[in-house]
Amino acid sequence: MPLTHAEITTTLRAAGCVFAEDEATLLLETGSDDLDGLVARRVAGEPLEVIVGWAEFCGLRIEIDPGVFVPRRRTELLVREAARLVPRTAEPVVVLDLCCGSGALGVALAHLLGAVELYAADVEPAAVRCARRNVGAVGGHVFEGDLDQPLPASLRGRVQLLVANVPYVPTDAIALMPPEARLHEPRVTLDGGSDGLEVLRRVASVAPRWLVPGGHLLVETSEGQVPAAVEAFTGAGLVPRVVVDEDAGATVVVGTLR
Repeated sequence: MPLTHAEITTTLRAAGCVFAEDEATLLLETGSDDLDGLVARRVAGEPLEVIVGWAEFCGLRIEIDPGVFVPRRRTELLVREAARLVPRTAEPVVVLDLCCGSGALGVALAHLLGAVELYAADVEPAAVRCARRNVGAVGGHVFEGDLDQPLPASLRGRVQLLVANVPYVPTDAIALMPPEARLHEPRVTLDGGSDGLEVLRRVASVAPRWLVPGGHLLVETSEGQVPAAVEAFTGAGLVPRVVVDEDAGATVVVGTLR
């Protein structure tokens, strides 16, 4: 007999899943012949988004593969703020998504802005494969390599919005993260170095070569990291501004090229 919704809910709740009833619904909706196996994977701590193959982000279904960072709802603040910064014109907005993971940020901006020229890059091969499906569906291009290293030179000085969901967890704090992140997402997508800001500083330093004058860099960080992040932006020649959504627990630093 196939597992019932009530049975799955009970099993997931016993495993500590806060939204057990909703998760049971999503697992049933997969139509999998191995529902027992899917439930077992979730009980073992595998992210639900990886099990069902997608994550909801900005009202969209973003495909997610094993070994790919799952976009967080709090990061929707970054996307909303980025979309607010550019005027609506007939010309496509040039968007660059670094550390793109699944490509969720760029794809969401494509839907919000209507017309974009979208580029994305990630160092993780699994993320690049996943992003090429998501980003390709909106006509974008994905490159594999370290930060901006693989980008075409023709993009320099043309980017209006540079978004980067950089890893910002301090190395020593990785062990304190929930198991579904700590054990099932690539460490490179979480580990921001000794103070959590190593990748952010690198992104800030390269941003001016890609941005148009008046273009914007947006990154997510933690509240406690804001002073150091602002200092990094200022040192790179960007005019910083901080946006906070306390309800979502989200903090975004915006840097505008002079």
